[in-house]
This record gives sequence, structure tokens and C-alpha cells, in this order.
Amino acid sequence: MTGTPHLADVVVIGAGQAGLGVGYHLRRAGADFVILDAQEAPGGAWRHVWPSLRLFTLARHSSLPGRMMPTPPGDGYPDAPHVVSYFTDYERRYRLPIVRPAAVRAVRRADDRLAVESAAGLWHARIVVSATGTWWRPYVPYYPGIRDFRGEQLHTAGYRGPEPFRGRRMLVVGGGNSAAQILADLSRVTEVAWATSRPPRLMPDELDGRAVFALTARRHRAVLAGRDPGDIPDLGDIIAVPPVREARDRGVLKAEPMFTRITPDGVTWSDGSAAAFDAIVWGTGFRPALHHLAPLRLRGPGGVIATAGTRVLAEPRLHLHGYGDWTGPASDTLIGAGHNARHLAAEIVTQLRSGPPRRRPA
Repeated sequence: MTGTPHLADVVVIGAGQAGLGVGYHLRRAGADFVILDAQEAPGGAWRHVWPSLRLFTLARHSSLPGRMMPTPPGDGYPDAPHVVSYFTDYERRYRLPIVRPAAVRAVRRADDRLAVESAAGLWHARIVVSATGTWWRPYVPYYPGIRDFRGEQLHTAGYRGPEPFRGRRMLVVGGGNSAAQILADLSRVTEVAWATSRPPRLMPDELDGRAVFALTARRHRAVLAGRDPGDIPDLGDIIAVPPVREARDRGVLKAEPMFTRITPDGVTWSDGSAAAFDAIVWGTGFRPALHHLAPLRLRGPGGVIATAGTRVLAEPRLHLHGYGDWTGPASDTLIGAGHNARHLAAEIVTQLRSGPPRRRPA
């Protein structure tokens, strides 16, 4: 990419919850920074999820730094449009310097700075924070026969609501929160089955995302201190937000074991039983969206980028934020993103004051 680059001390890639949290603290610290966002408008990945998706925590406990999320009408658990509205107000309230649409294509080394190539131009930064999340890399595991299925297959990332599937035979795959919410959604309009690798474990009704974050943070501290986190309790996999509770009470949260093969018309199990389906929804998670970092050649054994906290060991001018426990306790949630952003911004300010960090030899 040619042309005179824009200069900034810090470039944050992504204006989702992780990027906004960092931006808030960098703004308070008086840092020279810019946020490059690939989206046309505020909201991050929340602009693309199905409208009825609920946060796992009440609004008053799901806030970004400095600004309480307003309580929505009803049961208090925000849906996706409510979160988008909150992000929009947050950007405006704190006058965050966001450039969009500015999809980042690549990050490269450029002498004492990192070069960030985007659809809105080239930036040279002393420090880069990658906060692109995971929504853009949906993961679907391979099963024999997956390419032979004649029905429709879609991932959580492509689900927009139950109406297109009314009256169709549906299979939801996956034992996490998104799969449970989609199952509850679909069960109102059609027949739906659920396949999980182990029996689904709902958390007690009185617990929400705060409990998950607290336990995740305890485990994280134990690992950092060299202690075995095995004695910290595991409360379950699925938070019982109101739609999931209601589906449970209707008796529809009944999971089958994972199938062994996909057929043109459905799936088969290890005991030889089979079932026909018109569509399969894969609620099987995501992977970090880090393709823009490929020019830096940071991946080590197993494809993992080694970090100390959020800082990349092989390129300490680069930080990763918002990719789950790997980059901070529950950093892919609203609670975790805001909590971890404060520590990350403080570390960045220290780096800026101490001069350019040296890259570890390859």
C-alpha cells in the first residue's frame, strides 16, 4: 500500500465491546489513538446476531467502562438491538475516534512502528491492539458425510431467527449458550432435536454471567500464580436466561448424544439409529479472527500465538484483546472486555512512556 501513512501512537482494530473498552481508557489517559472498524455502523458483531439473542447477564451488570447500560423493558436481560443501541450511544458519548468502514487487511513491521493496512488507508502505530473478536470465524467440525447432506446447513453466525424454519425438521448441534438459545427459539415454531457431545449442563437459575466471570477470573489468577485451579467449582455450561428457562419448563431441552455420521437426509448414531432433518444449525463456536496478523508470522507450535497477558511475546508492540480466556478472563464477554481493558490500557500507557519495546528474536 502506497501513500503517506497516518500516524498514531496506538491503533485499535475493531470497535466491538473489546475495542470500545480499550478506547475509553485510552481516551481517559490522553493517548493518541484511533479505532479502525470494518463495520458500516456501530454495534460490532451484535449488529449481525439474531435479534432475540440475550446477554447472559442483567443490563446493570453488562456495562462497558464509564457508562451503565440502560435496563431494557421486560425481564432485564438485553437483546441484540438493545446492545447495538448502547454501543452507538457509548461511541457518541465519549467521542471515540473511530474510522469506518476500515476493514484491516494486514499488519506489518515498518521499522520502529507497525504498519496497519486498511480499506480507509495506511496507519503507522507504535502499538497496535487487535480486538477483532471471533464472530467472523465460525467453526464447524468435520463429520463423515457432511458434504452429502441435501438439506440446509448453517452456523450460529448465519442464524437470523426461527420463522424461515417454521414447520421444518431441525437439528441443533452444540452444548453451549448459543445452541441452547437457538433451540429454545426454534422450538416455538417447529420440531427440533438437539445433539451434544455430553449432557447439557444448565447453571442454577439464580446465577448469570457475573458468576461465570468471577470463577473464570479465579481460575486465571490461580494459573498465573502457578496453582492448580482444579478445586474451583464448575457451575455448568449454559446460563439459564429466561427463554432457556421457559424452554426447559416446556420440556424441550432434551439432548441426544452426538451422531457419528451425516447422511443425505439426516444423521445416524453409533447404535445404528437414524433421524431425518431438513436443516442443521451448527452451534459449535468460533475461532479468533486474526488473518490480518499473518504477515507478522507469529504463530508457534500448534498455530498458537504466544502471549504474556495481552502482549504478544514475539512482537511486544502488538496486543490481543477480546479473544476469550486466552487474552484475559472472559475477555470475549461484555463484563470481561471492560474489566481487562483497564489493565491493557495501563500497560500501553507504560509502554508509550518507556519508548519502543524490543521485539524478541525469532
